[in-house]
Amino acid sequence: MYDDTSMHNPTAGETTPRRLFVYNGGFITQRRVRRILKLSGYDIRLGLPKDGDLVGVWGQSPTAHRGEAIAAKHNAPILRVEDAFLRSLFPGRAGEAPVGLFLDHKGVHFDPAQRSDLETILAEDPLDDTALLNRARGCIERIKEAHLSKYSAFPTNIAAPDPGYVLVVDQTRGDASVTASKANDAFFQEMLVMAQEEHPGCPIIIKTHPETQQGFRTGYYSEKDTNRRITLWDTPISPWTLFEGAVGVYTLSSQVGFEAIFAGHKPRVFGQPFYAGWGLTDDERPVPRRHRKLTRAQLFAAAMIKYATWYDPARDQLCEIEDVIAHLEAKARAWREDHQGWNAHGIRLWKRKHFQNFYGQHGRLGFETTKPDAPNMVWGIKDGPSDAASVEDGFLRSRGLGAALVPPLSLITDTSGIYYDPTRPSDMEQLITKRAELRPDQSLRADRLINSLISLGLSKYNLGGDLPALPEGHRILVPGQVEDDASILKGTDDITTNRALLQATREANPDAVIIYKPHPDVQAGLREGNVADAEELADVVVTDADMPSLLQNVQEVWTMTSLSGFEALIRGCKVTTLGAPFYAGWGLTNDLGKIPLRRQAEVSLKGLVHAALIDAPRYHDPVTNQPCSVEVAIERLSQGDIPHPGLLNRLLSKAQGLLASRSTLWR
Repeated sequence: MYDDTSMHNPTAGETTPRRLFVYNGGFITQRRVRRILKLSGYDIRLGLPKDGDLVGVWGQSPTAHRGEAIAAKHNAPILRVEDAFLRSLFPGRAGEAPVGLFLDHKGVHFDPAQRSDLETILAEDPLDDTALLNRARGCIERIKEAHLSKYSAFPTNIAAPDPGYVLVVDQTRGDASVTASKANDAFFQEMLVMAQEEHPGCPIIIKTHPETQQGFRTGYYSEKDTNRRITLWDTPISPWTLFEGAVGVYTLSSQVGFEAIFAGHKPRVFGQPFYAGWGLTDDERPVPRRHRKLTRAQLFAAAMIKYATWYDPARDQLCEIEDVIAHLEAKARAWREDHQGWNAHGIRLWKRKHFQNFYGQHGRLGFETTKPDAPNMVWGIKDGPSDAASVEDGFLRSRGLGAALVPPLSLITDTSGIYYDPTRPSDMEQLITKRAELRPDQSLRADRLINSLISLGLSKYNLGGDLPALPEGHRILVPGQVEDDASILKGTDDITTNRALLQATREANPDAVIIYKPHPDVQAGLREGNVADAEELADVVVTDADMPSLLQNVQEVWTMTSLSGFEALIRGCKVTTLGAPFYAGWGLTNDLGKIPLRRQAEVSLKGLVHAALIDAPRYHDPVTNQPCSVEVAIERLSQGDIPHPGLLNRLLSKAQGLLASRSTLWR
């Protein structure tokens, strides 16, 4: 997927795994650690090593001496294992498994006493490959934008103090990186004094460690270190938020110092962490052998791309850092939006299990309840509290119709409006406007997404169907819609019916080959919108054809507000809108309807796709029952690895045919 042989994994690809003897129970009990090691080419064993075997040791943990003694006695090399710098939502002590490990054959990255594999890369690797460094820059920006850190279960809507403060970073007492730097309480006190002396008059903010905040371990600072000028910040907050207002960052050996570099700081370092000594930090106790000057991109590429071994839980395979970032983006977003719980209104009974999967894993999801401290959500534009967020299906939904009670893989939650209602602003409009400019990594991701959708033939419902023979000529597709759908009621003006749409298309294009495709719900008799004389208005009426295939064989699409117009843009078709769908008004469509004046930005197709398919929806993986990226959702759709309605839902779906005129009972 990425044009770089970057995974620092000396045993990956070997046909015979190397035996790895371990003497720490965590290697046995932690399934994820075992799995990553196995995929990396190691076969975990108990007993004593022989020639060619390795001894596995967890960093410099309290049990490391066992493995070190065995390795020395049997002259066996040591593989030191540590968590990578993007680990999980919660600390390991909270029970969450890591998504990355450092596998080091020379030392351990935080101990300057012996050069590690990471330091070797930093000191000796050319780190001059343009593609590698571009990847590094893109990953840095994605991590910052998504507010990711080693542990990412913190809110992003917490305001930092007024700008102008000095950030002093606490660590957990007895942390191995502190011990490796031969530091103690006196070092932390010296750091606090220096922060005050070097920034006279500036307030000092001490950031506590996440494990201290959660009560797992104590830190080196406490309330006794505070005064009028010094404040202890012991509540969860994004480090990227704290970096914005800081005039200086002071750390002993914390990963926060590493992150501060990418936020534009030159942190003052009082220990000897791996990131010190390369010209990007102000070092109180330099490591004498480190003289090379590196850029931020080179430092990131070495530590996060070439050194780390990353694991994708959705695909159960080793992966690149971009896949891990996408995984953590989805998980962190779900936690941040859901940890307070939700009061859900207007959610039909058959949808509630799926809503629990989407929104109820981190906080209580109550239906038709009014828990005071929980936000409200409502399905579409149904009646609900005035402050409720609106929820609708995403644009890569399923293999099958919602009317057939097929559960969705994606949902869009909008706190200011809803994407199909142009009468008021929406989050979607804001996201599209924001993507008028794309970073290179965002452009590349959107481009790959577009290519995947085209090559895999994916659309919203993925119903399949054979494409009939079509007449030669300039073909225009007119997709039928459900005429009582909210997008028609809210997003159209003069043209509001399928028949009127067909007439307008024919009048404007008398010589074209007009192809009409009724909406599947209308065709099934479940919703309104039938055109009795469609065969007289159109040259061809297509019923069961696969929409992506159909779009590949037409030159234009005329529509009121159908999502088919968006799917047509992706496939290079000219699109004319007679309503105001979310994708109209950005310079990509020929708009004959009334478009809101607030849509002024000129947006590329990649920007529109990024907003509509990456930024706006949340995706849920039906295989792992976890939040996932759009790329994983596409794989599930393309492979058919998704759930299908159970017997009860199938019976309900059939009953809908008899209750088509009472669709409010099941919609």
